Amino acid sequence: MSLIDLSKQVALGVDIGGTNTKYGLVNHRGEILEKGNLKTDEYPKVEDFIEALYNKVMPLILKHCGHRHFDGIGIGAPNANYYRGTIEQAPNLHWKGVVPFAEMMTKKFEVPCKMTNDANAAALGEMMFGAARGMKDFIMITLGTGVGSGIIANGQLIYGHDGFAGELGHTIVKPGGRKHWSTGSEGSLEAYASATGIAITAKKMRVEFPDSMLNDYPEEAVNSKVVYECAKKGDPISIEVFRYTGQKLGEAFANFVMFSSPQAILLFGGVIKAGDFILKPTKLHMERNLLPIFRNKVKLVFSELDEADAAILGASALVWEH
Repeated sequence: MSLIDLSKQVALGVDIGGTNTKYGLVNHRGEILEKGNLKTDEYPKVEDFIEALYNKVMPLILKHCGHRHFDGIGIGAPNANYYRGTIEQAPNLHWKGVVPFAEMMTKKFEVPCKMTNDANAAALGEMMFGAARGMKDFIMITLGTGVGSGIIANGQLIYGHDGFAGELGHTIVKPGGRKHWSTGSEGSLEAYASATGIAITAKKMRVEFPDSMLNDYPEEAVNSKVVYECAKKGDPISIEVFRYTGQKLGEAFANFVMFSSPQAILLFGGVIKAGDFILKPTKLHMERNLLPIFRNKVKLVFSELDEADAAILGASALVWEH
């Protein structure tokens, strides 16, 4: 195959989130030729979701490469099993139980489909095209609707024996703490550090402080974006919401560092838009809880890739993975 032909080979990268799904056509150079999105939570039936995705994507495939140059589909999804091609018991999706997603996609699109955890896909994308280029040991933490993670050790993704390694968001950071809205566990990192968890913290704190700007909003409107806007305007309670969230993150990160000794922890997702409001307390509490041999060695780094692109690029890389 000539180099010109190789540059025409295209894969579809799909990032399935609890609220939104993002997709893009990617070539061998890691260029996203075209991308789009659809609402995950508008499709209670997985068959309807796949049909909607097909109708959006097929015109793009035919426009950019035709069937001959379309190599396959890579998917990042919550609770995706790399070995079996299934989404299993995903707490933030409507589709319950074990969903044979890769098999359903292969039948619909008539090309091979591989999948992995959405945060694993983001980690792959960051390692190939972003802030983790050249790193062989790092942890990717995605802070969105939930808290996901991808662990790279010795240059390889850690899948574990069953394909589900790396659920750091569900590790317990406060035993007997806040009950998770979906899993029922008490005190998990996701219950505090996700966008959902930040909104819960903000709603609790604003009740105790009537003067907070957060009380200018109806309860259903209080989300992590609103907390950030109020923090920027100097609202001390909103700043405290991020400080508290950062403390929980930092304490958890100390445990993660002592487990795998990464070069860096990469932060990715909508919550990181809060910048130093969340980064400074996270770094402070991580360092405070580390053994001396680990201190001041691990960088906390914001993703260099566009929020949508890292997961799309990483998912598409699964297609060409050997």
